[in-house]
Amino acid sequence: MDELTAAVLADAPAEELRRIPLPETYRAACLRAEEAGIFTGVDDKDVRKTLHVDEVPLPELAPDEVLVAVMASAVNYNTVWSATFEPLPTFGFLSRLGRQGGLAARHDLPYHVVGSDGAGVVVRTGAGVARWAAGDHVVVSCVQVDDHEPATHADAMLGTGQRIWGYETNFGGLAHYAVVKASQLLPKPGHLTWEEAGSSMLTAATSYRMLISDKGARIKLGDVVLIWGAAGGLGAFAVQLVKQAGGIPVAVVGSPDKAGAVRALGCEVVLDRTALGLGGGGTGDELAEQGKRLGRAIREAVGEDPAVVFDYVGRATFGISVFVLRRGGTVVTCGSSTGYRHEFDNRYLWMHSKRVVGSHAANLMEQAECNRLFDLGKLVPVLSEVHGLDEVGEAARRVQLNRHLGKVGVLCLAPREGLGVTDPERRAALGADTLNPFRRVAG
Repeated sequence: MDELTAAVLADAPAEELRRIPLPETYRAACLRAEEAGIFTGVDDKDVRKTLHVDEVPLPELAPDEVLVAVMASAVNYNTVWSATFEPLPTFGFLSRLGRQGGLAARHDLPYHVVGSDGAGVVVRTGAGVARWAAGDHVVVSCVQVDDHEPATHADAMLGTGQRIWGYETNFGGLAHYAVVKASQLLPKPGHLTWEEAGSSMLTAATSYRMLISDKGARIKLGDVVLIWGAAGGLGAFAVQLVKQAGGIPVAVVGSPDKAGAVRALGCEVVLDRTALGLGGGGTGDELAEQGKRLGRAIREAVGEDPAVVFDYVGRATFGISVFVLRRGGTVVTCGSSTGYRHEFDNRYLWMHSKRVVGSHAANLMEQAECNRLFDLGKLVPVLSEVHGLDEVGEAARRVQLNRHLGKVGVLCLAPREGLGVTDPERRAALGADTLNPFRRVAG
């Protein structure tokens, strides 16, 4: 163990963290450029074959960047995309970023340190950073932006320089150390453990923008919201946000076990898509028939069609989503885990004045508002399992095969679970036993 890591784990004061030299290398979950074609012609693109935990050089810090000792992170679906080199190898992102020159060239390497979530301790700040200091406990937003770009100051997600850290950039969060822009950081809620805080922000903030923000569906009191994949990370936070906003979540899941997990979040209406014969894709009349079955089930449960459909599943569900919406309703989408080319009957969109809203991640203000909800106890983490960094391949495989609930956490520098709580009184007042409902279900 290097001296700086030992100091971080010992909660050393800021002046000691600043005094200790940085290590020359660190351990990180990496992809290797030489393996980008490994899955050509292969049906089962097993991410355990391509996710490696390697010792890599610590990069130089830019003036607007911060070096974070990562205590815990999480597997997101973009880690699966990265490790399968689909829809295209991420090394293309790194190459384009590197062509900007200067310190951007650091990112263009024959390895890619992945991971887009994280919580940890600031150990160094660049010369241009004033808001953060060594010793600060932080959570990391997944969004890096170019703050010199005018669009960034209207909505960071509209800037052409916006990138997802650890996916479209190097030096991500599934590692002992991570390089982030200072504009990615938010204060860690003191009542959460490292693994709870380090597994929540990407999916929670994405769901926040989709549902609550004026850039998304802007749900209101009483809205019926259909949530596909409600037992996943995005869906589980969507259920919580709809309930907190006074809406009525209607959850769709793939098995009775997942239905039980979503009910543990307080969702009263949970539909099993396999029992209803939904989500297998199809065209034309097939999608309409699936939509009719789903529509009947929703009306039987809540008495009306949904005002909003929350869809990140994509090709297998999108046509049904458009069909089941009430007149004037909104489909909001942030991804396509089952395929990017969607088919739907446009008559049900234009003739019924429905809308489709595309949504991507969240800007820093939306991230901050979401983080505040965690701090208030209005949102709770949805961890179901936690792995060590050396087990990152197995953790990602669980996500790849959809064998998980909620979020799969990864301990990086944290030696065990349960660490990082700086406000135990608040944790006790909120109820520690309420913080991870999926963990109790997963048992």
